[in-house]
Amino acid sequence: MAFQNYRYVSLEEPDIRQYATQDPRGFLSDYNKYVIFDEIQRVPQLLSYIQTIVDKDQLKGQFILTGSHHLELRQALSQSLAGRSALLTLLPLTIQELTSITQESDLDSVILNGLMPGMHHQEIPKKDFFRAYFQTYIERDVRQLIQLKDFTKFEKFIRLCAGRIGQLLNHASLANEVGVSAVTINGWLSVLEASFIIYRLPPYFENFGKRLIKSSKLYFIDTGLAAWLLGIDESYQLKRDPLRGALFENLIIIESLKHLQNQGKDARLFFFRDSIGNEVDLIFQYSRQLLPIEIKSSKTWHSSFLKGIKYFTKLTADRSLKGIVIYSGSERRNNSNYQLLNYFDLQQIFYQTR
Repeated sequence: MAFQNYRYVSLEEPDIRQYATQDPRGFLSDYNKYVIFDEIQRVPQLLSYIQTIVDKDQLKGQFILTGSHHLELRQALSQSLAGRSALLTLLPLTIQELTSITQESDLDSVILNGLMPGMHHQEIPKKDFFRAYFQTYIERDVRQLIQLKDFTKFEKFIRLCAGRIGQLLNHASLANEVGVSAVTINGWLSVLEASFIIYRLPPYFENFGKRLIKSSKLYFIDTGLAAWLLGIDESYQLKRDPLRGALFENLIIIESLKHLQNQGKDARLFFFRDSIGNEVDLIFQYSRQLLPIEIKSSKTWHSSFLKGIKYFTKLTADRSLKGIVIYSGSERRNNSNYQLLNYFDLQQIFYQTR
């Protein structure tokens, strides 16, 4: 839809893939300008030939290369098209994109069902979708990324990660519960991150003269998968589950990431916490300025929501912007001290800072 004048070629189709593999020059003579090659990682040798064409023709946007295996695709691009390509990461749908298609506006339903395009487009029941998604992920991606001998431990590890959403990563604790080494846990976390299962939010720290937390926080790219891993299937379960607040926080963190990446921006997102408990859920670094954002799942405003923001803005007075509180209530405020927004308004923050 975005590139209607381009031809579309899927390298997932066996006959097309065979043609591209056996006769790359002939294939590229047929598709040499303004073409979309989907699943390009299936024929990585094409990239060397594409490099030659790009250098010769000097046409911008001559090829659009897409693929679902991020690691394979990125590795192939870095080897053949370094300095000749721009990368754009596409995460699942934003809340605004989802509601424009399905009219789904209930917060608990958004958290429970997640924002995977395929599930909503094909109207697949949540349990069926995530069961198949998880099994396919384990069988395909994990086997390709690591030499995994015990899938039971790896599955236990992912489910334990889901129970630690919004918490500081503790490799030793995870290692003890799973029964593997901390080094293995670190490697598995890297696999989950590289395959877009989790996101590690780094801490913001500088020399404030205070003890700051330097461990990352753990979030899932899709809350629907996280809820499925936790065994939360219905809204009534979510409402009384102690992790509801963490899942809401997860939703907002990843929505922020999407809005930035959809604009092709670097995601300079952090959190702040010191050793005595002062904390801000999300820090957005825009140029030299810092925007503190507090995230609350409550529908009711309370002045205590501003505690962390006040502390942080005082600490970074020369660079802090007016703090923002994101919550699930309907009231909006914009005064000299803070801005109060409903979660659906989140995109306003990141599109105002273009």
